[in-house]
Amino acid sequence: MIYWEIFLAFFIPGIVGYGGGPATIPLIEYEVVHRYNWMGVEEFGEVLALGNALPGPIATKMAGYIGFVEGGILGAAVGVFATVAPSLILMIALLGILYKFKDSPKVKLLSMIVRPTIAVLLGIMAYRFFATSYFDNGIVQTGLLIVVSFLLLEKWKVHPAYVILGSLVYGAVFLAP
Repeated sequence: MIYWEIFLAFFIPGIVGYGGGPATIPLIEYEVVHRYNWMGVEEFGEVLALGNALPGPIATKMAGYIGFVEGGILGAAVGVFATVAPSLILMIALLGILYKFKDSPKVKLLSMIVRPTIAVLLGIMAYRFFATSYFDNGIVQTGLLIVVSFLLLEKWKVHPAYVILGSLVYGAVFLAP
């Protein structure tokens, strides 16, 4: 029964909480603190602060933690799944509709408009990362990472996950304060 309650405590806010993690936090608080009495307001605030301190979506981190406290590892898995399930269901449904109308001129036009927008947003993000790296680590370190990453990805066809992992190790060893 606890797993069903964990599922409902995070699935319902995911369905009705439009706007992502921050919009669902009051709904999660109602479920966790007032409906199921799993923790008090102060403890929920501490869990929220911990969720804000860690990278990634707040709601899934909170669901994992609260689910683990209430139902162990399976409870954590149920909580995280319940948090992402509404988006997952909606995404699968919308992709089904998009696939059905993939040959429509309107859908093709939409795709043609969205692709450059995404490319520009990714370019801006890459520029910001470059600028941050340049000012924090210098041109030599930044240039070395760019050149080596480019060669690994384009010339030697190394999987991007290994390049990212190698860059993280390099940063931890040579760039850590």
